[in-house]
Amino acid sequence: MTKSELIALLASRYPQLAVRDMDLAVKTILDAMTQTLAAGQRIEIRGFGSFSLSSRSPRIGRNPRSGEKVMVPAKQVPHFKAGKELRERVDAVYLKEQSLAAASATK
Repeated sequence: MTKSELIALLASRYPQLAVRDMDLAVKTILDAMTQTLAAGQRIEIRGFGSFSLSSRSPRIGRNPRSGEKVMVPAKQVPHFKAGKELRERVDAVYLKEQSLAAASATK
């Protein structure tokens, strides 16, 4: 789902609110999350998951075009860990689809 699809979904669920307001709300939330991670803090949304930063140490990489060795510096990268409720809901949908596929394959 893209940001514009999320805004459209929210606008359809809440027709009393303007699309412009939904756009501003989504952008504000994403900006706040970006600023929080950039400040080195952790974000936890109960039932959904948590965002944190993981450290990657410096390493020697390879330029795929030329094959030349390149020094890749250390960096911080965002990491998402799904919450228990999200994992269970995704697994339930997956298992349901698998059982439907198995049932149709046996016919």
